[in-house]
Amino acid sequence: MENSYFDRTALLIGDEAMSCILQAKVIVFGVGGVGSWVAECLVRTGVRDITLVDSDRVSPTNINRQMPATADTVGEIKTDAAKRRLLEINPAATVKTLPIFYDSETASTIDLSEYDYIVDAIDSLKDKALLILNATRSGRKFFSSMGAALKMDPQKIKVGEFWTVKGCPLARALRQKFKKEKQFPAKKFLCVYSDEVLENKGIASETCDYKAQINGSLCHITAIFGMTIAGEIIKDIVKCSWQKGAI
Repeated sequence: MENSYFDRTALLIGDEAMSCILQAKVIVFGVGGVGSWVAECLVRTGVRDITLVDSDRVSPTNINRQMPATADTVGEIKTDAAKRRLLEINPAATVKTLPIFYDSETASTIDLSEYDYIVDAIDSLKDKALLILNATRSGRKFFSSMGAALKMDPQKIKVGEFWTVKGCPLARALRQKFKKEKQFPAKKFLCVYSDEVLENKGIASETCDYKAQINGSLCHITAIFGMTIAGEIIKDIVKCSWQKGAI
């Protein structure tokens, strides 16, 4: 039955490219408003080996934009809730979960070279910078999400090389950090970003998680960020497959 799940995908991209998608190994750091949709899109497209890294638990304030978040999953570890959802989509998938923060203490426990694609959907500036440095040194293909909060217009979402991104405060802060510490990514990499920066109009409720600055965000924006990263991965797999077929 699993093969029929991806009939429409294979019809468009061809059997060889479909085979490459089925064999791809992806790791997603951050299973929130962006990373969760990366994972769902990849599994729906045929990726069967995916690893999810996130130690957070589902909060009521996640429900407006995150795939694993429902009234029934509040309090669960996000990676567990996301794994259950992904296996409901394709029970034949291998979904590994690492319920940890990616930081200087845990980074060495994950061998990035084991994966074909690395996705950064981390919020924390320090840990995001660390992942960018390690991922670009790994030799694997890497895609990163810049800030998806304080945005409303989906037509302003773009894909660009990190050092050319304009109008994104998170990208600016990362570049400043790299320059200040004189540590730089080992290679260029693509980001999803938007140069739209709105202001919060309301006041966060007491149920918000105050581990970081709270900014408003919307599902259609975070989901498009995530789907766009997944699309870049799928395009890359298909492109590589078609190029091999042309040789």
